Amino acid sequence: MTNALPATDYSAYVRTNADGTNHLRLIVAGMHCAGCAFKIEKKLNAYPGVEARVNVTEKRLSLVWSGDKAAGNTLLDEVETMGFQLSPVKQSGTEDEGLKHLLRCIAVSGFASGNLMVFSMALWFSGRDSMGAATRDLMHWYSALITLPTVIYAGMPFFKSAWHALRHGRTNMDVPISVAVTLASAVSLYETVHSSEHAYFDSVAMLLFLLLIGRYLDARVRLQAKSAASDLLQVMQGTASIIEDSGHMRRVPSKALIPGMRLHAAKGEKILADGTALNAGDVDTSAITGETMPRHVCAGDAVLAGMVNIGTPLDIRIDKSQQDSLIGDIIALMQRAEQGGAAYVRIADRIARWYTPVVHILALITFMGWLWIGGAAFQPALMCAVTVLIITCPCALGLAVPVAQVMAGGRLFRGGMLLKSADALERLEKVDTIVFDKTGTLTTGQMVMDPPDHIDDETKAQIAALAAASAHPLARAVTAVWPSKPAAGAAEMDGRGIEITREDGHWCRLGSAAFLLVTDSPPDDKLELWFGVQGLPPLRLTFSDHPHADAARVIRDLRREYRVVLLSGDRPAVAAAVAAQLGIDEWYGAVDPLRKHDMIDAEISAGRHVLMVGDGLNDAAALSRATVSMSPSSALDIAQNAADVVYQRKGLSSVPALLQTARRTQAIVRQSFALALAYNVIAVPLAMAGFVTPLVAAVSMSLSSLLVVGNALRLKGG
Repeated sequence: MTNALPATDYSAYVRTNADGTNHLRLIVAGMHCAGCAFKIEKKLNAYPGVEARVNVTEKRLSLVWSGDKAAGNTLLDEVETMGFQLSPVKQSGTEDEGLKHLLRCIAVSGFASGNLMVFSMALWFSGRDSMGAATRDLMHWYSALITLPTVIYAGMPFFKSAWHALRHGRTNMDVPISVAVTLASAVSLYETVHSSEHAYFDSVAMLLFLLLIGRYLDARVRLQAKSAASDLLQVMQGTASIIEDSGHMRRVPSKALIPGMRLHAAKGEKILADGTALNAGDVDTSAITGETMPRHVCAGDAVLAGMVNIGTPLDIRIDKSQQDSLIGDIIALMQRAEQGGAAYVRIADRIARWYTPVVHILALITFMGWLWIGGAAFQPALMCAVTVLIITCPCALGLAVPVAQVMAGGRLFRGGMLLKSADALERLEKVDTIVFDKTGTLTTGQMVMDPPDHIDDETKAQIAALAAASAHPLARAVTAVWPSKPAAGAAEMDGRGIEITREDGHWCRLGSAAFLLVTDSPPDDKLELWFGVQGLPPLRLTFSDHPHADAARVIRDLRREYRVVLLSGDRPAVAAAVAAQLGIDEWYGAVDPLRKHDMIDAEISAGRHVLMVGDGLNDAAALSRATVSMSPSSALDIAQNAADVVYQRKGLSSVPALLQTARRTQAIVRQSFALALAYNVIAVPLAMAGFVTPLVAAVSMSLSSLLVVGNALRLKGG
């Protein structure tokens, strides 16, 4: 790395991850195609320990490096030396100001074009003799006085971008556009000075007008096509009420919330940090889980940023700062789903790299061909070359993949799925085998009490009162069915159960078989609790982890197209029962983590493309080895980190929805790629042959990009 003093200090915007690496996201101004992105990535990734990813659609740079935070300044100075301008992502007004400037340029060029039409129509419909040479020259000079200031102002977005690129020894798509506009203006001025006919001022102004409209529409679509993660930033904004140690309450900005603070959420107020509820209440979790039903939380339950308190005022102990909260993690996950190693992206990058030298060579060939072989005059030959410079467009190729990925990512997010890997959709299309974990994936992962037989209301009340005095998962499953207040005087015996002493001196217990002195428990695989009163026969309560309500239907539908396998670490008898209930013919029980990984590895080695769906620590290695992987949002962090897709909705409906979206996305990518290639293959020869005017070239170039974006927008609708 160079030892030069970095021009800008970005240290305040650097986030240090848990693994010690530094992460910084920046807006990149002056980048208009995949070729620019390739140059930035190539420059930064050449340094050891640096990982740079550029999202062309969002014009964002994601930079990860190890070591000192200040090293990022030196790295980014390298990017600025290349002619790109960087600004922190938080400066969102930069993009809005850029759009406003484009609108002003459009207004100026449009106003100029309208006024130039007055002179142009007179020139078009009058002959040289009828108008007179002096009048014609005067109209040309009036046109020049309108056009040249317009070119200087309205052409600035193209000129500045081209100058920055050339000044730092590189090229971009604005270089040929700038050359074309400058040449057409210079030729027109030369012709006007020499009282000749070939003045194209009206064409130059209209050309800028159409190019700017295309640039503006493209920028608007890019802005709208950004990941849904940007919308989540709104959840993190606002002020919150904090209860101080003195008992006084004060409002603080959401960014000032830190672990250990006591947050107070009034009814109807949004919770702005992850934490632990200190009292019972009801919350709307739809922003996080997609569930429409309110959720009741008790003291000690976790609550997440983005939930809305819809009940009594809720006090919360903050456990995580905003950047480490679930919403922060979601934003980070979605920001990772950027332009990556997809095959079509690599092809587009290679094409974009050769774009500028090739298009200038083609323009030169066109000019020389018309001048020497076609026998055309200097001016028409030059206009044909200018048309070639304008009509070629690598942007459509560069947009084909990232816009489709962003649209698919937004659609998946609205369906409760977070796409973490840029090429996951490409890999999903090839899947032929789906491997499911059992607990927490096919099943709910929550124990539910089986309906007991012949229990009177008095006994139910006694059982519920004992269960309410315990935080044990099975005891909570009891109170979920039979809500009750805790029994007075109940004592919990660690690892055994709960006990109270009745007025008659006899004990009343709820707990394990040994605690209830049971020696002949039925030989099944059910989880159990026993209830009894001293001197009376005990009563057995059983619990099951039931499959998701939609599991059988989803598995049935998936089996029509895919091979479905169940890999469970649970007892074979339990795995067999779930497999039979869901219609899965191929299942394996008592599979430890290493064996899970080895079985997935064997499937892939056999040429299969495996989608692994799992949620536990024992699934992490298998998730990493699979062709592509999914994990529910309730999974352990290690499983979510290993997975390519994290889904939030309960049940299995996300699996077929993801597969369907992947197939459709890849189909649209192929269509867009074909459209972009076809445009350039058809348009360039037509321009070289002289069948296209500069105005038509400007319209065509803009439409090619918008056509690709419009094709990708079909993913947004359904």
